[in-house]
Amino acid sequence: MPGYIEDRWFTKDKKPTARHGKGMRYKVTGIPGVRARSFPDGKLTAARAWKAKAEHEAQIGEFVDPRLGQLSLRDYVEGHWWPAKTGDPATLLTIRSRLDHITALLGAQPLNAIRVPQLRLFLKQMESRVGPSTTHEVWGYLSAVLQAAVEDERIRKNPCRAKTITLPKIPDRKVQPWSKERIRAVREALPERFRAMVDVGVGCGLRQGEVFGLAVEDIDEAAEVLHVRRQVKKVGSKLVYALPKGGKTRIVPAPPYLLKTLKEHMDAHPPREVTLPWGDPADPTTEKEERERAPRTHALIFLAAQGGACRRDVWNGRYWKPALAAAGVIGEAVQVRQGPRRRAVRKYEAAREDGFHVLRHTFASVQLHAREPVVAVSKWLGHADAAITLRVYAHMMPEADGRGRRAMQEWFEADS
Repeated sequence: MPGYIEDRWFTKDKKPTARHGKGMRYKVTGIPGVRARSFPDGKLTAARAWKAKAEHEAQIGEFVDPRLGQLSLRDYVEGHWWPAKTGDPATLLTIRSRLDHITALLGAQPLNAIRVPQLRLFLKQMESRVGPSTTHEVWGYLSAVLQAAVEDERIRKNPCRAKTITLPKIPDRKVQPWSKERIRAVREALPERFRAMVDVGVGCGLRQGEVFGLAVEDIDEAAEVLHVRRQVKKVGSKLVYALPKGGKTRIVPAPPYLLKTLKEHMDAHPPREVTLPWGDPADPTTEKEERERAPRTHALIFLAAQGGACRRDVWNGRYWKPALAAAGVIGEAVQVRQGPRRRAVRKYEAAREDGFHVLRHTFASVQLHAREPVVAVSKWLGHADAAITLRVYAHMMPEADGRGRRAMQEWFEADS
């Protein structure tokens, strides 16, 4: 049955109805799968145009009621998209921080009012707030939100997919390993109970959280390997145990020197059992969550000053950055006054390129220069696949042109 336009003010024989002069006059209705829409007096032409458009879109399965797209982006995110979002709690906190940029700049806009011009302005505003990498992350979440709105039939298409929009270029950053001299200098500048952490980072390529989560049970001296089974991570203000990044455990070869160093460390600083929830510190709401989040206990090898697990932000600020400054890697701390009492606090330079992760880069560099297979190095690093390892560390691999040149020379000489 085709749609039709109902005149609410007059009957078919042109007599006034009881609703004459009240409310909207024209009602477009009767189109299958399309909610009726009303138009005021004097808008009959608009009603006819909307009826024709709605009938065509309904017939080809592309009708989207524009009234559903009048919901603001902020209300859609908070009321529809975010409540359905699941995942790792720490990752969700990161996503939440990225969404804050979106809602601050575009939150008041109705979904169907967000078009390419608004998005170009959004990117310009983002450029003044954050760097290119964060802009790319924020853009990805904005696109995901708008794509969900498309699939919820609130808007017809995702404007983030427009070909004329150009994201800022992320500058190429080649990670650089540290020299043995720098590693030794930073190691010596750390408190004695933390020095073996550097050896684990360099010797096995563990991430910082994985070093914090290393337990006695993870050392296999007979096989000369470390089992990387967990990390200590911060979710909000609380610490939890969790699987290593990517959700996979792995086994990494450990040189005898490192195993000897760990033994000496444990003799001087006995491991202590530390109990933390698994994955999510929030109170469980179901039996399944209660099982999954049940606290676990492990005898951690590296402990904070008070005997618990190390906190990344505290450890970096209190021990790592002072060691970097002492070794001349970053500038000396300056005294600043913070808080209502204007308490003096030591502030160090940003050390993004010289975080604990640089030890992992050094491990990869040594392995690749030893011509270990990229697939093996990727596995030891815990990368999802070898392509990631190549993308990050290809510039560290030994040059092959010399061997290739000699091979071709021998090939030509064989025929001469």
